Amino acid sequence: MKHEKNIPKEHHIHRTGEWLPHDHRAHQEWLGGVIDHVDKNPKKLHPVVEEFKDLIENNTRIWLLFSSMFEQIPGKEPYSNNPQGKGHPTVRDHIHMLQVINHILTTAPSWNDKSERVGLVGLPFNALFDWPMGTKSGFAVFLDPEVNKMLKKILNAWGDFLKSEDSAYVLDKDSKCSWFSEHGHDELQHVANVGKTNKKFEELFQCDPSAPRMGYKSWDHFFTRLFREEARPVASPDDDNVIANACESKTYNVARDVKKRDKFWLKGNPYSVYDMLAQDPLSDQFVGGTIYQAFLSALSYHRWHAPVSGKVVKAYVVDGTYYSEPQFADFTEDHAADPQGQTTSQGYLTATATRAIIYFQADNPAIGLMAFLGVGMCEVSTCDITVKEGEHVKKGDQIGMFHFGGSTHCLMFRKGVQVEGFPDPQPEHNIPVRSEIARVKS
Repeated sequence: MKHEKNIPKEHHIHRTGEWLPHDHRAHQEWLGGVIDHVDKNPKKLHPVVEEFKDLIENNTRIWLLFSSMFEQIPGKEPYSNNPQGKGHPTVRDHIHMLQVINHILTTAPSWNDKSERVGLVGLPFNALFDWPMGTKSGFAVFLDPEVNKMLKKILNAWGDFLKSEDSAYVLDKDSKCSWFSEHGHDELQHVANVGKTNKKFEELFQCDPSAPRMGYKSWDHFFTRLFREEARPVASPDDDNVIANACESKTYNVARDVKKRDKFWLKGNPYSVYDMLAQDPLSDQFVGGTIYQAFLSALSYHRWHAPVSGKVVKAYVVDGTYYSEPQFADFTEDHAADPQGQTTSQGYLTATATRAIIYFQADNPAIGLMAFLGVGMCEVSTCDITVKEGEHVKKGDQIGMFHFGGSTHCLMFRKGVQVEGFPDPQPEHNIPVRSEIARVKS
């Protein structure tokens, strides 16, 4: 991910949160290896993949969309080639796509040190759908309710595998695909140290360095790892005017005087409060208020913590889309895909993707009712809330987590709440979870 100096412009794509490599060729190289393996090692489809096949082939609308989605991928380089280059077949129809999905269901995201370009491909399904998503029919496919219900089943099946011991092979230190390889281990430490300290992984996270795989029993166990309490102290625990950072993340945007409903699918992604909060009656209280949004790094910590002390008023998960992109991220024969698509889509996801919504009645009357949104992106769709309605939490307490990944999150404040001091967007390092993120005026 650091070898960017001589990358041709058409391949250099900024990948928000490090989920796909900076060098687009690294993503292509990884997918090419998967395609070659699948082509050479055919196997029976998993029952959930068979169900997906039946949905596509027995629903005329969905069959039309999937067929045209692959046909609409531009017939020119680099789209016309397999990710490995000329002369190799690429994924060009739904059958081949399903065979690749079938393979991914029994693999865990890995760290790859085999070439200078291949680092982390943390979203393998997103890598598979990357080009089809950018077509006109792809927009319709990934907004379709039936397709998204099926994708949820696919991702749940993958999630079950990632919680099994079979997924832990990517943690074996002697494996080239290991997250604890020399390079992977260094990157994990670097990100967790947020550029300020030089502590070892085992000093930062709860683990057993003397045990195989640091004591982690599965990929999911590793990815939802806990910090040691002293590694992330709570900011000013007795000062209710201090807002704590809910997620280990980088600031994306701060918006004020937000509208009840706006055209969130346009470039620039204005926030649409009514859609973000899934038409909840409480959404009216946030019209004209402030929204803070930040995204999580693939290599970072994926649990959520209470930004304030207060009572949990409501807590629920809203099912949404998994791979839907706004239409400004499209490509045509004369228009390349937006290289900043994942960055500029962050706001769009808050109104469309699967998300957890938690309302807090803060102990501080200057804050009152506020909301937290944990927004799933692509594979990162399992939003797991660990608090209950009516429960009182202290600032910094754990409130939930993303499984097998991280995504983006929002803090929402009502109109009239004077909150200030948010960090500038796109900081160099993650902002530590539970550290001060802003202050509210009494």
